[in-house]
Order: sequence, then structure tokens, then C-alpha cells
Amino acid sequence: MMMTRLNRSFRALSAGAALSILMMAAPAAFAETPKDTLVEGFAIDDIITMDPGEAFELSTAEMTSNTYSLLVRLDMADTSKVKGDLAESWTVSDDGLTYTFKLKPGMKFASGNPITAEDVAWSFERAVKLDKSPAFIITQFGITGDNVTEKAKATDENTFTFTVDKPYAPSFVLNCLTATVASVVDKKLVLDHVKPVTPSADYKYDNDFGNEWLKTGYAGSGAFKLREWRANEVVVLERNDNYYGEKAKLARVIYRLMKESSAQRLALEAGDIDIARNLEPGDLDAVAKNADLASESAPKGTVYFISLNSKNENLKKPEVQEAFKYLVDYDAIGATLIKGIGEIHQTFLPKGQLGALDENPYKFDVAKAKELLAKAGLKDGFSVTIDVRNTQPVTGIAESIQQSVAQAGIKMEIIPGDGKQTLTKFRARTHDIYIGQWGSDYFDPNSNADTFTSNPDNSDAGTVKTLAWRNTFEAPELDKEAKAALLERDNDKRAAMYQDIQKKYLANSPFVFIFQQTEVAGYRKGVSNFKLGPSFDTNYVGTIGKE
Repeated sequence: MMMTRLNRSFRALSAGAALSILMMAAPAAFAETPKDTLVEGFAIDDIITMDPGEAFELSTAEMTSNTYSLLVRLDMADTSKVKGDLAESWTVSDDGLTYTFKLKPGMKFASGNPITAEDVAWSFERAVKLDKSPAFIITQFGITGDNVTEKAKATDENTFTFTVDKPYAPSFVLNCLTATVASVVDKKLVLDHVKPVTPSADYKYDNDFGNEWLKTGYAGSGAFKLREWRANEVVVLERNDNYYGEKAKLARVIYRLMKESSAQRLALEAGDIDIARNLEPGDLDAVAKNADLASESAPKGTVYFISLNSKNENLKKPEVQEAFKYLVDYDAIGATLIKGIGEIHQTFLPKGQLGALDENPYKFDVAKAKELLAKAGLKDGFSVTIDVRNTQPVTGIAESIQQSVAQAGIKMEIIPGDGKQTLTKFRARTHDIYIGQWGSDYFDPNSNADTFTSNPDNSDAGTVKTLAWRNTFEAPELDKEAKAALLERDNDKRAAMYQDIQKKYLANSPFVFIFQQTEVAGYRKGVSNFKLGPSFDTNYVGTIGKE
């Protein structure tokens, strides 16, 4: 069955795309990628689903942002603002509760079906009723499965209204609508692929809203359409000729799973790929010395952290949590493992966002850590495991931490796995320690403040699965302060509130923040207009060309 489906896919693609995919099996056999096709080497093993109502991984967000449309997007010319995507204009009611969007006329999905306000309303409805991980970005506005059809509705073919529960700062609401969970899906097409479901106490609807089909299917209207995703292997995007905006310059974009930096660099030098997305410092240096290659970089709103699961009785102790913050050799990591691809940053708000705290108070101090462990009744240390995605720099960071914690008597076993394996375990709260990364869902400090402090139901059955929940961490006072900051319309006062939250969080939380990412990529000089955006979902490929 798989081979038949694979062959059918090859027949449907052009010869150039088939050639590009075949390069994955025998990369040394080819010296140049097709002129109408961009091939990127990328660690895409974190992709679990392609349904925009469910996906919540960094790599998937890039695919979704290039294949689906939103009401509004981040304005790349000024990231403090948003600009219309499907929306031609919008207004906010005097009471600050109702947002009315007028759609651009004459737009179509990739299928050819017209884009209407009903599609927008149904997309919000399905995201809320599916209630997958990213749904909270919409439900935080008081939206539930019971009221969503009234709170998010089409008032005519080209008018959509969204009613929130409080008079939030408009920038917050609009920034949330730039998140990929707010992607607009083709209602007619998805309804053709719904699967019947028997309602239960946990899920009261009689269908899956096309979730099973959309895990690998496509129902969008972006510059590209999803042609194929094969887990841990390849993603193929194909130009959407029905796109209402400026048409993509290339016929297709292929993301090849390549996790090793050295393999990406060698493939780039050989011409087997056009862009290498996960280069480590040494390979980045090699790219800089190659006349046929160039590099691009951009500071990213992504922070890397070590998270300690409070289900583990030892890791639950505040003294142990603080001890770990003194058992990271930040200077060594900064000088080697993340050189050129990040900078040490010890708080949850990345630089560039309102209220970000630029303070790094923790230094590698074994004596201080031992003192704290002794206070916790663990002067002889303990044994623990750490789940690590087997890519760099996280593998190197894990090995560095394994060596440094050993100096305080902690025996830490590294459990490697691919992105899907480690994320699944992290999401199930069955890890001890996990090294992860978090990119803001929207360019507002609430995105990070909420996920790191909010945990309204700490049971395993909790449905608001923030990062605090994943580590069974409760901080009700900080959560309360974060929610108050959300309603503060004075930016200076709001920034001060977030700074206060971060200072308290530094001293008392199960998260050890290590660095903020600088995204880098190497590319062949025949590639034009390649730019990395400020967030994981703003790396657009529609404007890229090839000579």
C-alpha cells in the first residue's frame, strides 16, 4: 500500500520534484537541485501532525504559515504591528469587546472553493471544539465549544466578528490571531473528509472535524499547498496558483529531514540542497569560508530551557530547582555549543519583546549547588534521567550538564530520541528532565508569561496543557500577576509588571533558561531573497527565487 501511494505521488509530481525527492535516497548521485525547486535540509522530526488546529511544533508552524492564510499576520516591516492577510480591514467596538473583520473580495482556496466569512467562523469553531494543544490561544478569550458559534461568526459572506470576554489591549487580541491555530481552513473540503465519532464524556461531538484527514491532508489557501508529508523523511510544498497574493516564485519547496549539521553542510557544498537550516558553529564557519555559499541569521523569539518535572519528588524541591541553575556551565556553552547561534539568556521573555528582562544572575557554582542540595536533604545527590532530542546543540548541552551535575553528586542518564518521541513524552508528563525550546505563539509577552505560569488544572486530565502543566508546576500568584498585566493598557506599567514576574520566576521555578536562539542558515549563492523572520512561523518561502 505504501509503495503504491509513493509511486502515485511521484507520477503526480513533475520530473524536477521527483528528482529532488529521489536525492534523499542517493544524495551523492546529483550535483544540483532543479531550478524551479528549493531544497532545504532541516531537522523536521518534530512534526507530529499537519492539522493547523492541532499542530504546535516549531517545524510545523513554518509549513503552516506558508500553506495557510490568516485574518492578520505580523507586519515584517514593523513587528509591533499586524497587517491584513485575508482581512482587508477591521474595527474594534467602543467597549473593546467586538472585532469586526472585512474580507478581501474574490479570494479562493487552493481547491478553487471561494473563501468566505463562514470558512473563517468554522475554522475557529473546529479549533475550539477539537480542543487540541494550541486551542487555548483562542479559548483564553472566554470562547468555549458551547458559545463559539456566537462569539466567532459570519454576519455576511465577507464579514466576520470575534467577541472577547474582556476589553484587552487590541494589540494582544490581534497578535493572538496571527498564531497558526487561527489558520483558515476550507470548510467544504474538510467536511468531505470528516470521520464519525461516538460522543463521550471527554468528547461530545459526533465527528472529528476532519482531524484525522488533516493530519496529512491539506485544505488551505497560502502561497504554497502541502503536497506530501512523510514523517521523519520529507515535506513537499507546491505552488498554489489560486493564491490571492503575489504568486510564489518557485514551483515547489522540499524540506529533507537532515538532523546532523555536518551532513547539511556537506550536502550544501555539493549542491544537493539549496539551504542548510541547522548549522552548528563549526559548520557555519566553514560556510563563511566557501565562495559559493553565504549565510543568513536573525534573532529569534525562541528560548531554550531545562525543565524539571515536579512529579519527581526530588526535582519538586525548590532547593533542587535552584541548585540546577548553578549547575549549568553557561560560559562554556556560550563559547562553544551556541557560538553564533544563540546567546545566554536566563528569563522566559526573549529580548525584543515588551518587558524582557536582560539579566543573567546565575553562574556555574558547584559549591553553591551542593549547599542547596544539602538543605534539600540530598547532600549525597540522587539519580535522574533527561530526555534529549538527538540533534545539536541540545545533545551537547545535555552532555555538558551531565558532567557538571555529576560534580554535585547527581547521576543523570541521557535518554536520546527524535523530536516526536521526546515531545510525546514531555506532553504526557512522564519525563524527569527535558531540554526544550519555546517560541512565542504571537509577538506579545503574554504568550510566554501565560505558558510558563498558567496551570488552572494540574491533574493529568487537565486540558490547558501549558509548559507549567507539562512540568506539574503551579504558581497561582504569578499567574494572577500575568493576567493583570494582560489588561494593563499603559505599556511602561505593563513592561514593569512582566519584569517583576520574571525576577520572581528566576528564583522559584522548575525551569532553567539557558539561551535565546539566533537562527542561522547557510545557502547557495544562486538563491535570492532568502530571509529568516523574527519568529518560527515567519520564515516565508514564497519570495525566494533561484538563478
